[in-house]
This record gives sequence, C-alpha cells and structure tokens, in this order.
Amino acid sequence: MAHRFLRRGGGRRHHLSAGVVVVRRDPQRGWLFLLLRAYQYWDFPKGMVEPGERPLEAAVREVREESTITDLEFRWGHVYKETPPYARGKVARYYLAETSQAEVSLPVNPELGRPEHDEFRWMTYQEARERVSARVRPILDWAWRLINDSETAGGQVPLEGDTTV
Repeated sequence: MAHRFLRRGGGRRHHLSAGVVVVRRDPQRGWLFLLLRAYQYWDFPKGMVEPGERPLEAAVREVREESTITDLEFRWGHVYKETPPYARGKVARYYLAETSQAEVSLPVNPELGRPEHDEFRWMTYQEARERVSARVRPILDWAWRLINDSETAGGQVPLEGDTTV
C-alpha cells in the first residue's frame, strides 16, 4: 500500500502518519486524554496518510476507524506537532481536538482480522504521562500546554510557541 511521504532536511523522505490527541472534559476528573494500547505501547489514535489524502483528513479518519469517535471539535485550530523520525523513517503528526463522546469501541480492522489496539483508556494528564513512551511524551506535553494556555487566555487559542502550522 502506498503512503504519503514528507521531506525533511537533507532531502530524506519520511513516511507520514497523522493522528489526533483526543480530549474530553470530565466533571470530576478534568481533562482526559484518549490513549490506545497496542502491545505494551500507549499512543493516540493515528495512522498512515494515504496518497491524495490531506494529513488532517487522515487523522480524523484514523480516529473514527480506531475508536469510533466521530464528533471531533478542533477548538485549538489545525495546529499540529510532529515527532522526530522513528521506526524506519516514520514521522507522526498530531492535531488536538475535543470530543463529547465518552464511549469508545475498538472495531475489527478488516486487513488484520482483529482490532488494531488491545485496550483504550481515558486518562488524566499525569496518568497519561506515566504510560506514554518518550516518543509520545512531547506530544502529550504540547497538547497539555495548548489546553492550559487557552484556558488562561480566556478561551483564546495561542498560535505560537512550539506548535507548527
């Protein structure tokens, strides 16, 4: 299957995947992050960007396919943060969106014949930070800063700092 490539410094090509840091506000626990577990790794919903597909479209599609969440509100805009290259030249681009949908399902992936993930959890920032890998931690921290900065700014979304447009 062909995938979209991203060029980085030095002309190297990287496979581009796209995902969403999905959050929801819980009255008792505050902001919660949706994390999916495959084997021992916790990550946000994401997957490869297909040819002709824009990264944001791929990210929304992957959330729907991996979690059945369909009501994403990109209240922080379409800013994103990317990981450095990993796993044979893959780069993951993450957006941040809110959902009101607490119920998650892990549907069967027709290509695999099983769900892509073994488990999901809604976690607080601290719970998530204890479980995600070093590769995902900067993405989580970036999302947490965006959420907190927008709340302290009275709902205004800051589009500066380490966010990439």
